[in-house]
Amino acid sequence: MKTVCGIDLGTQSCKVLLYDYEKKAVLARSQVPIELIAGNDGAREQKAEWYESALKTCFDKLDAELKKTIAAVGVSGHQHSLVPLDGDGKPLYNVKLWCDTATAPECAELTSKAASLSASNGGGEAALIAETGLPMRPGYTAPKVQWLKNHKPEIFARLRHILLPHDYLNFLLTSEYTAEAGDASGTALFDVRKRAWSERVCALIDSSVIDWLPRIVEPGCPAGRVSARAAELYGVPEGAIVASGGGDNMMGAIGTGAVKDGFLTMSLGTSGTLFGFSSVPVIDPKGDLAAFCSSTDGWLPLLCTMNCTVASEEFRGLFGLDVKAFDASAAQAPIGAGGVVVLPFFNGERTPNLPNGRASLNGLTAANFTRENIARASLESAIFGMRIGLEAFNELGFKAREIRLIGGGAKSELWQSIAANVMNLPIRAPTSEEAAAVGGAIQALWTLENLKESKAIAEVCEEHIAMEGKTVAPDPSVVAAYDEAYAEYSKYLNALKGLYE
Repeated sequence: MKTVCGIDLGTQSCKVLLYDYEKKAVLARSQVPIELIAGNDGAREQKAEWYESALKTCFDKLDAELKKTIAAVGVSGHQHSLVPLDGDGKPLYNVKLWCDTATAPECAELTSKAASLSASNGGGEAALIAETGLPMRPGYTAPKVQWLKNHKPEIFARLRHILLPHDYLNFLLTSEYTAEAGDASGTALFDVRKRAWSERVCALIDSSVIDWLPRIVEPGCPAGRVSARAAELYGVPEGAIVASGGGDNMMGAIGTGAVKDGFLTMSLGTSGTLFGFSSVPVIDPKGDLAAFCSSTDGWLPLLCTMNCTVASEEFRGLFGLDVKAFDASAAQAPIGAGGVVVLPFFNGERTPNLPNGRASLNGLTAANFTRENIARASLESAIFGMRIGLEAFNELGFKAREIRLIGGGAKSELWQSIAANVMNLPIRAPTSEEAAAVGGAIQALWTLENLKESKAIAEVCEEHIAMEGKTVAPDPSVVAAYDEAYAEYSKYLNALKGLYE
């Protein structure tokens, strides 16, 4: 028996699963929680040592004999977070996360510097989009590197390796410093058109930054092999293939089979994402869609909101309801929640670009101020945020055919109905709830099979990704009602966002 291993390093936990690709069955899973360091200035950080400990604990929980069957490993990691290492590969500082908004001043600083990249009068943001495909946003890695230089100069002076979380786990497994185009494109240091690091943007921070970035591994190629040290530490066979890996969204695309034109994946988690495979670059001049590369030799335009299920979780806690009771309460309210509108920006926001944004309840009257309406408005607000991305996809010529739904809300019939009708697209859910870990395993299998003969990732996904039988189709009359509710949401968003810009 041979297996492949998928690893998913999320913000809240690390997961490992073993997949028997001959029997098409997941044989084992393990999971370990990871803590978060939060600051009042918007800082959200973790420690790289926690990742190393979580990975070991996950592998320690698996049967030793099963681990001996691992032929290849694929790693998914949360995007954008900065893992700064010294020349010996030792962590220098906390990992600044994708949801860290303390770097907003550094975004402004780098955007101002970027005006020098172009002779046009479009300004720094236009110059950055022309150079890399991305503007500077607090979530991205580049402003985190600038933050380290501004606030921790003694640490910056010792910086020699800039890695992302999945790159760091690959380093622990192989002792190699590598990256791949999908995750790298989320750094804002990478030219998504050329699929290469941008020396000119790196130089906006420091001329040495380009030398501290890892080599790029091509899609379907190994990042390396499991080292003797890693084999002893984790119980994985020495010499097992380690795939290039990728960001959690890139691996989620593989794990949901969204590796062909026209398929979108929507993830409903703490953050919300909407992304889809494209065979050509999709560059949004407004910057609402991130012009990422995929981890499968294509592109993955993506919308990210920082407050997807956050509002529903906050109100659920306030009301003292469990998830089922909260959904049941929301289901009793009408579409549009009787005019109640939630702007869900508890953590600031990335899209729209409001790092200093605040959450609010709007449209309240004595008649509509009910728990049911507030519950429904919090659920609807998450999908309204996704619709901003869908409209950008449409404007840029991306023709969506279907949405693959994953994350905390994927199994809820109410979430599915809201999503199908707000987005006016059919919704399907994969049978596995662990899209990123499954994506890592499938990428590992793809890489393993490519050692024998070239194989398309779509073919591998078609064979190994199972979908639920039920498709939730939009109802035209309900779609029309949600169009009105979305217009109401947009009215409040446009009126209030000036307070936080």
